[in-house]
Amino acid sequence: MLLNRVRTGHLYYGWVMLWAVSLTEVVSWGILYYAYSVFVAPMARDLAVDQLAIATGYAIALLSNGAAAPLVGWWLDRYGARGLMTAGSIGGCVLVLLWSQVTTPLQLYLVMAGIGVASAAVLYEPAFAIVAAWFRRERGRALQILTFFGAWASFIFIPLAGWLVDQLGWRAALLALAAILALTIPPHALIIRRRPADLGLAPDGDPPATAAVAPAETVVRPRAALRQRRFWLLGGAFAASGFATVAMTVHLIPYLLTRGESLTVASSIAGLHGMMSLLGRLLIGPLGERWPRWLVTAGLFAMQIAGLLALVAFSHTAAAIVYIALFGAGAGTQTIMRAALIAEQYGSANYGLISGWQNVLLTVARTAAPVGAGALIGLTGYHGMLWCLIGLLTAGMALLVIVGRQAVSLSDGH
Repeated sequence: MLLNRVRTGHLYYGWVMLWAVSLTEVVSWGILYYAYSVFVAPMARDLAVDQLAIATGYAIALLSNGAAAPLVGWWLDRYGARGLMTAGSIGGCVLVLLWSQVTTPLQLYLVMAGIGVASAAVLYEPAFAIVAAWFRRERGRALQILTFFGAWASFIFIPLAGWLVDQLGWRAALLALAAILALTIPPHALIIRRRPADLGLAPDGDPPATAAVAPAETVVRPRAALRQRRFWLLGGAFAASGFATVAMTVHLIPYLLTRGESLTVASSIAGLHGMMSLLGRLLIGPLGERWPRWLVTAGLFAMQIAGLLALVAFSHTAAAIVYIALFGAGAGTQTIMRAALIAEQYGSANYGLISGWQNVLLTVARTAAPVGAGALIGLTGYHGMLWCLIGLLTAGMALLVIVGRQAVSLSDGH
């Protein structure tokens, strides 16, 4: 019945896939990414190791995720997301089950390396590739819906994981989470399709005849993209923001404690990051449909900078709230803009591999951020670290402006 509605033009199948994948993203992000923090303390106690040994597993997952990104991108461009996301869901379930049985840090590290690869197969990169293939005119709105759902993952699964650990213990909690993660397998296996043409459709649900006369989409080969300066400018800009975002995620609460805030207040302020990210995607994300995306993204960098300046300039609690509102909204909305900018600059044909290579840059920055920011704090203090992040984001914003000027020059040339 659903396919009949699709064939008769009453429902575009791209929206069906988008809603299904948006729901699976909530579960995948919640279990494979956000829930880990809940298990650090109970695992450290049970395995009789310090929390740093357990936290190292998370860093290993990030590294293996980044290392797998180019291969995942290559697969997406050649074969599509259906098999990849199905295999990733199955592998993720098996690995979470294995996680529940670890007895040594080495076993944990091996499992988390596998979870990093499984995450690369089911989190945003393959979902963004689906959006790039199935939407053009509606791409911005589709990305907004997808990331809106993704933003709920931490709200739902961190408290749920905590409750499960309290009620069942950490090993049984992981068994329960593996069962929940298994719910993502059927949508990935049964609903995802590679491209609109497979169902006799055109992007955005336009009639095929209309799509045939539409302007051709930009197509850039991955090797050509890697030789272009704008690839490295975009990658450098988002790597700068990724470094700053992870650095502040790790070090915000300790910094607020040095300002005299209680742990409850500091934790509550830090916890607002997800809500601000959600609001940013809802309120700021649509601006990318009205104005050049590079310009809107530069504005998001400016919001992050303004938030950090508020922290530096004022010691009142209100300044920390202003910071989290500006920084959280700016960082969260960049998720939409990065995906849309890559599709806009390079097209959907090779989106997966090009995005995968950029994701390597992001992974390096995010992985280096906790240690790098910690070293800056040791050398210059918290304010010195904040000023360094302000300088880094300013450099990133300058890179975006260069990308934007190149785009304007090319447009004028045509």
